[in-house]
Amino acid sequence: MNYYEENSKLMKAIADPNRLKILDILSCGEQCACDILKLFDFSQPTLSHHMKYLIDCGLVVGQKNGTWMRYRLNLERANQMMYFLMGIITPKEECICKKCNTTNCNCGNKEEVLDENNI
Repeated sequence: MNYYEENSKLMKAIADPNRLKILDILSCGEQCACDILKLFDFSQPTLSHHMKYLIDCGLVVGQKNGTWMRYRLNLERANQMMYFLMGIITPKEECICKKCNTTNCNCGNKEEVLDENNI
């Protein structure tokens, strides 16, 4: 899996508002599934479905505790996600956009400089 495919899986996982809320809940520390479930209006199988997404992309770690699961954030993976997002919105020397030489571009945009009138 390449860099963009791996991170798109992560983006899909956090694209759901329920999963974002779960991440917010876990930001306070490890939680039992039963406690997370109390904060939602859906069933335990639905919670398991959301947790599977978050675990598969590496943002959450689950550990069985009796009949319930306990979940916590994987802060290392969360930090990797933040670096990825910063990396794709920040110009850098090795940026993919450097592969498009606008002075030799056939699209007609020859190093156009935007000012406040063309924004």
